Amino acid sequence: MSLVHFNRLFCATSIVLFAIFTSACSSTSTSESAGQYVDSSTVTTKVKAKLINQLGAEGLSIKVKSYKDEVQLSGFVNNLETKNNATRIALSINGAEHVRNDIIVKK
Repeated sequence: MSLVHFNRLFCATSIVLFAIFTSACSSTSTSESAGQYVDSSTVTTKVKAKLINQLGAEGLSIKVKSYKDEVQLSGFVNNLETKNNATRIALSINGAEHVRNDIIVKK
């Protein structure tokens, strides 16, 4: 193989590998990039910790999921005040721009 052919093959291979790696790290409307996934996991952890810290045992009954800048809260609580406090707590976390509060108040 001549040096010219080798250089062309090397350049083509490099371009293909670059395209594969950059597309694997990018996000779409229905998926998160690797960095966004880490950010979402961090937001989830911070929200959950603050819920437990401020709501005590009732904070344990609230499930937290994050996707990009949206946080979803779910579970069952004893009163509306706790449900509303959970929204306030989640919004106080940096990176939580929107909160979907699906918590159900027990009757």
